[in-house]
Amino acid sequence: MEEAPAVETADLTKQYGRVRALDGLTMTVARGEVFGLLGPNGAGKTTVVKLLLGLARSSGGTGRVLGAPLGDRATRRRIGYLPELFRYQPWMRAREVLAFHCELARLPPSDRPEAIHTSLELVGLADRADDLVNTFSKGMQQRLGLGVAMLGNPELVILDEPTSALDPVGRNDVRAIIRAARQRGTTVFLNSHLLTEVERVCDRVAIVDRGRVVEEGRLDDVLGDPGVRVQATGLDAEAYGQLERFGPIRRDGDWLSIQPFDPAGVPDLVDAIVAAGGRIHEVDAGRRSLEERFLALLAEGAGERGPAA
Repeated sequence: MEEAPAVETADLTKQYGRVRALDGLTMTVARGEVFGLLGPNGAGKTTVVKLLLGLARSSGGTGRVLGAPLGDRATRRRIGYLPELFRYQPWMRAREVLAFHCELARLPPSDRPEAIHTSLELVGLADRADDLVNTFSKGMQQRLGLGVAMLGNPELVILDEPTSALDPVGRNDVRAIIRAARQRGTTVFLNSHLLTEVERVCDRVAIVDRGRVVEEGRLDDVLGDPGVRVQATGLDAEAYGQLERFGPIRRDGDWLSIQPFDPAGVPDLVDAIVAAGGRIHEVDAGRRSLEERFLALLAEGAGERGPAA
């Protein structure tokens, strides 16, 4: 029998009074992948996390986590969670924090020493297990929070903005921990607004706007084929016609864009533009960034909704 997806929602809605936080959200998260949920403030990301964890009830639609309906109590024990804002008692030692959460999670006492050791090893705190929390930097506290989320080898880990308050070194550490969790077979659901971080670590993403998924898929599919943009002046209609051998051309003022386009062909394109009498001011080759795609989708959505009243 095929294993159910880690997360699956269909037309999920959530109403808070007159405010519709989710409006028919549909997405699927496969087992063992790192999945990024993206969206602007107010898009419904936090509401999604609350529903997946059973901290709120949906107003309509359906959803399942690890094959069970949303809010199933037994399933919650198979989920790890790192909230965006958390704080541990400063007088506790790292090992004590994990032991306390083992008790909250009702892990069998015989399993707790190994669970604590495994989590500390995974997040790189094995040598600081007996140090007080108040001696930890922000990055180390974030690692400790990840260790709590990973206790007991959960099947699904939900991370809410895990790198938002960290410096580059801390963000790199968190990315390494997420990759290590994936290698162990854990599904990671990452809620974040830091697009470059998501682009570096996620297998697939869903972009949410006003409670709906506006795009979902592997990063290669979402970002599309590589292309090239060239700012050039001095080209006439005949010259543009000659350049069409490189691919379909879109024009926007002095800019011409070709997609798909192999970046290795940039020198030949530049030579052709100069030979046709053009003058090149700027060349931008390669695949568009997740940020560019994200902003384009939000702009398309705003255009469909029309100007604000």
